[in-house]
Amino acid sequence: MRFSLGIIATLTLTLSLQLSAQDSQQVYTLEECIDYAVKNNQTLQNAKLEIDKSDAVVKQQLSQGLPQVDANVDLGYNFKVPTTFIQDFISPSIYGVLFQEGLLTPVDLGEPATFPAQFGTKYSGSASISLEQMIFNGSYFVGLKAARTFTDLSRKEQVRTQIDVIEAVSKAYYTVLVNQERQELVARNFSRIDSLLANTQALYENGFAEKIDVSRIKVQHNNLKVEVDNISKLVELSYLLLKFQMGMPAAEELAITEKIEDIIFSQADASISEGFSYDQRIEYSAMQTQRALVDLDIKNTRVQYLPKVDLYGSIGSSTGTQSLSDLFNFGDQWFGLGVVGLRMNVPIFDGTYKAKLIEEKRLRGLQIDNSFKQLETSIDLQIQQSQIEYDRSVDNLSAQQENMTLAEEVYNVAKLKYEEGVGSSIEVTNSDADLKEAQTNYYNAVYDALIAKVELEKAYGKLLENN
Repeated sequence: MRFSLGIIATLTLTLSLQLSAQDSQQVYTLEECIDYAVKNNQTLQNAKLEIDKSDAVVKQQLSQGLPQVDANVDLGYNFKVPTTFIQDFISPSIYGVLFQEGLLTPVDLGEPATFPAQFGTKYSGSASISLEQMIFNGSYFVGLKAARTFTDLSRKEQVRTQIDVIEAVSKAYYTVLVNQERQELVARNFSRIDSLLANTQALYENGFAEKIDVSRIKVQHNNLKVEVDNISKLVELSYLLLKFQMGMPAAEELAITEKIEDIIFSQADASISEGFSYDQRIEYSAMQTQRALVDLDIKNTRVQYLPKVDLYGSIGSSTGTQSLSDLFNFGDQWFGLGVVGLRMNVPIFDGTYKAKLIEEKRLRGLQIDNSFKQLETSIDLQIQQSQIEYDRSVDNLSAQQENMTLAEEVYNVAKLKYEEGVGSSIEVTNSDADLKEAQTNYYNAVYDALIAKVELEKAYGKLLENN
């Protein structure tokens, strides 16, 4: 009896500590858990960074069309002046004049000789500024549009990640919700069986019950004592999973106060399926963007047949001296240079490389078109499956709720009959086991219905919108 009172006191203390802890904790609703996850979930943060990376790619592409300016400075010490071999053009000229004037008898001079000569100075220097501006490049404009489309794809991938996070947080939240209410139910069950054990023990001590009656109830009492400990650990693990999905540190305090009865289940909610179109599913929308990227890739290859036109210019000066001090004498020793021009590159023949490349990309586009049809079929199947599962779960929930109510009525009647001496302990223990089984089935049905509700919203592309 003392042991039973100790267990009850422990349960009471545990629940009171939980309630007092909730007073000091941040209490979250499902919506608040999702809001927290959107801001703190690491996977979602990486998806947002991917958008920033895509924006940087757009700016990179845009910068290629802006003027490109470079400054160049070159100071050199020619510790070994290069040697150039020059053909002897002086001797043949002199001999040619002598032969022509008859001063020498003409002869075959053979191949002219060469002699080495060094041209250059010990020190050299140059400084210039060059500018290049793209006038026309078809790939640039198509690439800029493709980069922006890729950013759009990154945003859709971020939305897909957000939907996955919402789904994971919702399921983890509902797990906590169900386990928390199961914990309260187990506490009530233990209190009920503890009271029954005390009454039976009193009847036995007064000769109105048998020892076996006490033993039967004691077995249930011990089993419930273990279940109390197990469900407490299960609630703790459920909270840890919810924190993980939210991106919340495990040491941070978290509590939820919503109840299962606050959630409304309805058969075949028309508002979910109303006006549904495939592009409401983010996977379908992302595939549309991928198809647009393939079209832009084909267009980019085609515009490479067009000429490229660039404007360029350069201005600077150079010098060459025999002494280092003269190299830094920015006077008459430095001579200016400058050029401005228009450069055009016209592709003529590439061995049909671009044509084959276009064909490859066209076939890739056809593959995506086929994937559209496959995805539509898959979405149809997911909607039908999730709708059937949701309807089945709601029906099962209603049936299990009724069973639990009936099992509780049977138990109360059996207990009353036993206390009045017209029933048996076996009837009480059996009805108690049936009640606990009905309660377990009910909470399993609740969890299944909650998960089915999430899956149904996701199938119709409404999970993000509804949360």
